[in-house]
This record gives sequence, structure tokens and C-alpha cells, in this order.
Amino acid sequence: MTDETSGAVREWRVTGMDCASCAGKIRDAVGRLPGVSGVEVAIMSERLKLTLDEGQGAPEAVEATVRKLGFGIAPRAEARPFVLPDASAEGACGCGGACASGAQNAQDPGHGHAHSHEAAEPGAWYLTAKGRLVLLTGVLLACAWAVEALVPGPVGPVAFALACLIGLVPIARRAWAALRLGQPFTIEGLMTVAAAGALFIGAAEEAALVIFLFAVGEVLEGVAASRARDGIRALSRLVPETARLERDGRTVEVPAAGLRPGQIVRVRPGERLPADGEILEGQGGIDESPVTGESIPVTRGPGEAVFAGAVATDAALRIRVTRAAKDNTIARIVRLVEEAEEARAPTERFIDRFSRWYMPLIVGLAVAVAVLPPLAAGADWSTWIYRGLALLLIGCPCALVISVPAAIASALASGARRGLLMKGGAVIEAAAAVRQVAFDKTGTLTRGRPEVTDVVTLSGEAEVRVLALAAAVERGSAHPLAQAILARAEAAGAPELPAEAARSLAGRGAEARVEGEPLWVASPSFATERGVLDAGTRGRAEALEAEGKTVTVLFREGRALGLLALRDEPRADAAEAVRQLGRMGVSATILTGDNARTAEAIAARLGTGFRAQMRPEDKLAAIREMAGQGGVMMIGDGINDAPALKAASVGVAMGSGTDVALETADAAILRDRVTDVPAQIRLARAAMRNIRQNIAVALGLKGVFLVTSVLGITGLWIAILADTGATVLVTLNALRLLRFDPEARG
Repeated sequence: MTDETSGAVREWRVTGMDCASCAGKIRDAVGRLPGVSGVEVAIMSERLKLTLDEGQGAPEAVEATVRKLGFGIAPRAEARPFVLPDASAEGACGCGGACASGAQNAQDPGHGHAHSHEAAEPGAWYLTAKGRLVLLTGVLLACAWAVEALVPGPVGPVAFALACLIGLVPIARRAWAALRLGQPFTIEGLMTVAAAGALFIGAAEEAALVIFLFAVGEVLEGVAASRARDGIRALSRLVPETARLERDGRTVEVPAAGLRPGQIVRVRPGERLPADGEILEGQGGIDESPVTGESIPVTRGPGEAVFAGAVATDAALRIRVTRAAKDNTIARIVRLVEEAEEARAPTERFIDRFSRWYMPLIVGLAVAVAVLPPLAAGADWSTWIYRGLALLLIGCPCALVISVPAAIASALASGARRGLLMKGGAVIEAAAAVRQVAFDKTGTLTRGRPEVTDVVTLSGEAEVRVLALAAAVERGSAHPLAQAILARAEAAGAPELPAEAARSLAGRGAEARVEGEPLWVASPSFATERGVLDAGTRGRAEALEAEGKTVTVLFREGRALGLLALRDEPRADAAEAVRQLGRMGVSATILTGDNARTAEAIAARLGTGFRAQMRPEDKLAAIREMAGQGGVMMIGDGINDAPALKAASVGVAMGSGTDVALETADAAILRDRVTDVPAQIRLARAAMRNIRQNIAVALGLKGVFLVTSVLGITGLWIAILADTGATVLVTLNALRLLRFDPEARG
């Protein structure tokens, strides 16, 4: 993907990012490089994305800069597509380059990263650079305590000083690298100053303890971040590694990632489907819960579409592959969740701006605390320098900055497992504020499978003739009403008539040239505009509409040939969804192109408001009007309702894993359940509650320990515990969203 004016879009996988300050370091340092613009760093998906003008800069410069900060980096193209790394491949946030991933080591042995983490088991923290630092500093601290106990005198403080200095080396190296890249206010820099200052005033034991606690805190942050990624990582593991491919009359086992559209695969009962495809032979239950969250298996047979990752529960299937591995449903869901981190919530952007001046302010306050009391009041220098150093350690805003993206990532992963997709934090924040929901009718509130219930012949035409002419106009259309007319014509044995110049009339119907003359299948209002409905025929149409049926008129210039009445029943859960929305304080309205009588009949059954006979531009105007009264969510099919979906605060496409459902609008519901609409709002609200809790914890702990540090109640080791502890707390709180059930009716 390239842009002639701004260069090429490049992506890398960056390992070792455990908190938002990690992303901030990379974003700031890489953003200063020549030829680099549009830098985006996603913590949960470990992704660095930017636009690079290779006439001014080189990819190698980007990689070198990231390594200097102590992170591992490898081009995304070299990694397995759409699969997030295991914890075993985790680099160490700031190990001075020792955390480069195995993928990078394999590709680039010349950078001094000859070791690999591939052998590490997931969760084996002690095999990471951070884990080794914990073990090293812990052993050094224990040895210093032993020396102090066994050898009285000045030897003990010297042992603690040595333990502190040895443990401080990798931290100071990272601080120096960040300083050279124009980042003086990093947690590593604050740690280095605090530890050196503590040694200077003779607090060697506490300095060594602080180094150890800092290392422990970083490991805990890494473990928490890895757990947060597990929700997304689990999605990519749904597709089996291998597939049984038909080749030259026999079945061979091949990597599923290499399957191509048109190939035939076989799936045994109990096996996962290796690709998106269409069933050629076999019929049985398909457990689609890994993809859509629907717990009850559905019966699928020849001609029906199935998804990669679903399970064939009770029948052997022969399936034609319809999508390559990189484009299957699971891959697209993972890609959507990964890319959703780019759409940052307004709250997250505000906190990011806040953190940029928060740390320098704290550093200035720490200097004032250390210097002003001794200078102004003759207070003890050692006491106030110590308090100033403790204050320094409160200065890192990690917990505050990670509070939003950790909750957003957990909510995205939780929703994706249940077929509820939202494209980023901005969408989650907007969905939480929704007070009105607008529904398209056909295919959304209704099943989208209408049936022709009545055929009224006019002008002396026979019923089979009316059906044949109507089918000729509608042939080729994917609209549910068109499909119903075609099905009825086929069932009646109507002959297939050729048609020319067929086209859709948005919000009105369709037209084509049949047997040399223009022919329309359209709404009664449009037919009335064309002057082909007399009072008697209009009365018959209105009577059918009063029964909740949709009426279309078949007519040529100047005369009506017939009326076709169709009915599409509401989905079984539509009324319950509207009731749930009402209990949540959200009003529901139907926006439909159907006539007022049909819309009123459906709305009365469901308990919603309605607006009828709406063309796409009318729906757009209605959404804009509703938006003036608060947040509005539009639920539609993602094609005809595109303008309204885009104009709404949140546009939601509804459909079982279709391209439209995944790539149109702001959010998608993968299973055809209307109750997933309130569930999506419920999940968004839970995420925003979680974010508010995280911000309160982060700011509350900072505030408490700022005061206690200045008053001398708490010291250095408590300060570092407050910093790393707050980060771990908010991350663990965010992880609760992975277990949140949005279908529970609160």
C-alpha cells in the first residue's frame, strides 16, 4: 500500500511493550526520524505502523531506533499472518536489545541478538530478560543481606551499594538510550536518578530494594499485558494448522494457511473447518460458536456457506474453499480487533495529552521538595533529598495511561468472542453514550426471508403471467423481496422471460425492459405517482397493507398488471431486544422504506416507534435529526443503509460474517440476533465503567503517595510499589472485562 505524496505504509511487530509508556517511547522516538509520519503503536497487538518516505529515511533506521529503546522488532510480513505471538516470544521492555524476538534473530543475526526466546514456554517469565533481571537483583539483594548479617561493620552497606549498581546497569542503559533520543522523562531515567541519589545520601539498602521491586513490577506488568493479549490470541488459534485436501483423487494433509479458493477439503465429524467455504457434500450440525458466539449448532447442507474455525459436530463434509487463509472470517476478525486500537477513544487521547505534562510537573515538584526546605528553612538536606527522590518515583504515569487501552483491548476481545465487533475505543465510547437506536426493518428486525402471500391479477393477466413478468424484472437482485418473488415464480412453474436494462430504483423498486417494453415492480406510492393505480386498486393494496404485508405493484406505462403482497415476520428475539433497550433507557425506532401500514403493524407488535416510506436520503436526514437529541445507533444491512450508518454516532452492520458486516460501519453483529444490540451497548457501558474505575485507582494512588512522600510517611520502596502496583491493578481490573457477559440482563 503506497501513497505518492507521503510514502509507503510499513508495519512491524514490536515485542516487549507492556504499558502505554512503552508505546509512547516508540511513538516519540520513531516520529522524530526523517521521512517518518503517521506513527501508530498498538500495545495489545504489538504493532508498529507508520508511513515512510524511503527517499528520506530507511526501514533499518526505524528498526535500529526501536532496538536502542530495548524492544524487539521484526517486519510483520515475516510473521505468521494474523497470529499474535505467544508469551514465549515476548521481548523485554528495555533490556538494551537483549529482547529481540526469535523471528528477528533468524532474519538478522548481525545485530548481536543471536539468542532466541522460541524455546521459552508461555508464561515462563524467568526465561525473559525481565525475569532474569528479577532473579539477578533478588540474588544480589539476598547476598547483601547475608553479608550484613554475617560481617558487621561497613561491609554491609558496600554490599548493598554493589547490588544496587549491578542491578541498575541495564536500567541506566535504557535511560541513556531514551535520553539520547530526546526522552528525558522516562521511568528508567527517574529510577536511575532516584537510585543514584539514594546511594549519595547513604540509603544503599533501600536503593537496592527499589531496584529489585522495580524489576518485579515490570515482570508483573508483562504477565498482565500477556494475559490481556490472550483474548485476541485465542481467536487466531481457532483455525486448525492443517487441512485434508483433495488432490488427484486422494486426500493429503496440507498446511491450512496455504489453501486457495476453489480447492476441495474434507472435514471429519468433530473437526474444525480449516477455511471459509461452501458445502458440496454432507449435511449436519455446525458449531459456529467460535466465530459468532452462538451456542446452539445450526444445520448446514450443500450450497450453504461455513466459516473457518467452526466445528462439524456430527457429519463428514466436503467443502469448496471460497477464501484464502489471510481473508477468512477469523483472520478478518483478528485484523479488525488489531486495527481497532488505532481508533483511540476521546478519553484516551485526553489522558495521553495529560501525561505529557504530568511527568515534567512531578519532576519539577520533586526538585522543589528536595531543594526549597533546606534552602528556605535550613532543613536537613538528606531528609528532603530522600523525599524528593521518593516523589520522583511517583512521576511515571504508566497506570494512568494504560487504564484506557487495557480496558478497550479487553472489551474488544470479549466482544469478538461473542460475535460483537466494535472498531476501536472511539466506537466503544460512543456506543456507551447511545440513547436512541434506529433499526432498518427488512433483514434486521425481520428475518429477511419474506414470502409472497397474495398475487392479485389486474388487466386480465393470469397469475402465472404476473409472476413471470415480476421475476424477469427482479432476476439478478439480491434484495429479500426480489428473492421471494423469484422463489414464488419458480414454485408456480412460471416461464423465465429475458430482461434488459434492469436497474434498481432506490427506495422505490426496480425496472427493466421485458418483451420490448419498460416494466416496473415498485411500491404503491411510486405506482400512484406514475398514474397507474385507480381508487379500487389502491383500496385493495391498502387492505393488504393493513394486514402487515408489503405490497408491490407490477405495471407498464399507463396500466397496472398485478399486485404482489409479501410478509416478513419479525425475528423471534426482536420484541425482547426492544424491551431490553427500554430497560436500559434507550428508545427504539424503525426506519423503513416500506409503507406506513406495514411499518405500523410491525412497530405495534414490537413496541417501537416508526418512520415509513423512507428512501436512503430520508433515513440519513432522520438520523441527523435524532442525533440532535443524543447519541444514536443505526442498525442496518451495511449496503442500502450506508449513508445512515455513517451519519449515526455508531453504525452497526448486522449479518453472519459477511464482508459487509465486517468491513462496513463502525461495528458489526455476526449472528442474526437482535438481542445482541442491547448486549453491544451493555458491553460498551461496562468498558466505560471499567475505564472510570481504572482512572480513579491510578489518580487516587498517585495522589495518596504524593502526599505521604512529601510528608515523609512513605519512602522509596513504597513509592515504587505504588507506581508498579497501580499499573498491575488497573491492568488486572481491565482483564475482568474478558469474563464480562454482555447478554446478562442487568
